[in-house]
Amino acid sequence: MKLDVAKVREDFPVLSRIVNGKPLTFLDSGASSQKPRQVVEAMSEYYFHHHANVHRGAHTLSVEATEMYEAARAEVAGFIGAQDPEGLVFVRNTTEAINLVAGSWGRANLREGDEVVITVAEHHANIVPWQLLAEERGVVVKAAGLTPDETVDVADLERLVGPRTKLVATFHVSNVLGSVNDVERIAGIAHAAGALLLVDGAQAVPHVPVDVQALGCDFYAFSAHKMLGPTGIGALWGRPEILAGMPPYMGGGEMISRVTLEGTTYAPPPKRFEAGTPAIAEAVGFAEAVRYLRRLGMDAVRRHDQALVERATARLQDVAGVRVIGPVSGRVGLVSFVVDGIHAHDLATALDLAGVAVRAGHHCAQPLGRALGVAASTRASFYIYNELREVDIFADALQETLAHFAAIA
Repeated sequence: MKLDVAKVREDFPVLSRIVNGKPLTFLDSGASSQKPRQVVEAMSEYYFHHHANVHRGAHTLSVEATEMYEAARAEVAGFIGAQDPEGLVFVRNTTEAINLVAGSWGRANLREGDEVVITVAEHHANIVPWQLLAEERGVVVKAAGLTPDETVDVADLERLVGPRTKLVATFHVSNVLGSVNDVERIAGIAHAAGALLLVDGAQAVPHVPVDVQALGCDFYAFSAHKMLGPTGIGALWGRPEILAGMPPYMGGGEMISRVTLEGTTYAPPPKRFEAGTPAIAEAVGFAEAVRYLRRLGMDAVRRHDQALVERATARLQDVAGVRVIGPVSGRVGLVSFVVDGIHAHDLATALDLAGVAVRAGHHCAQPLGRALGVAASTRASFYIYNELREVDIFADALQETLAHFAAIA
């Protein structure tokens, strides 16, 4: 099955915008995707006709809201191959999901001298929480390096994993390199040492079929807003038996079983980790985004993504002075690059004048930038609503921009 991109684009009103006198070419989905009408309408339907607090009332609206919220959990869990919806916790985003693991599982299980192994290419959200534990508990954080083709050196990671390693934490798809980690192999390395594996799936779930059971990971984190859903909600999947042994991350309503002034007993997961009123409408929107992607078919999404990335990589390699960051082939969703003598922010601003929206900066991956010798890069990221012609618009605009910079140099 092939994506009918022209039909898909009809569901995204923002794509008809004119920006700086030019039709919008939106190539920043890696930061946050656009939202189809169906997602916004599902949230509006909930607010207009069903809204009430969940798990708290016997009246009709509360029952309906609870049913919609828990149906959303099942929908999202099923999308990543989770066998039990009770293993999926709703959080604000991937960042909160990783912090939940660090703050709950980490504080309960890590002691001075225990090791967490990451990679130099992680997003800050998968670095800083472990550094906080290092400061608080004396945990040792080790980072695997890169191969010459700028992918994670899994052999180096395997060398770093040892008897003191309690957790390996890494990405599925890099938000800068576009490279895909061999999660199954890394899971085997972690488990052979008696460690757990946490996977940052923020850039993977929107683009490729994901099955957490097949991957063999113990935790998997991702965000709705990168996969057509609303902001303010994401998910942490964890093996139910691991979640059951984790203490609460926050205290309050809903996460309790019984409260007395002398002490409290806690609800089982996932409620244990969802204190207070949750993002109900956002969960409804999240589920609708999942249904939208299911209708398209994730295999079709992956093939379309691959065509866009291959065209972009080929076009950029033909531009003098451009260095593409990351592997030449096998990348997912995005292409990051630097241009000799031109700062990424200046380049992104110039492209915006041509109606082309890209991302510029360190992409919340400063250790990776230092490893690559790159302070900032420009990133074009693609999704289901992008057409091949937009890749050419971007590449042509880049060439014109570079010619302009050369003329005024």
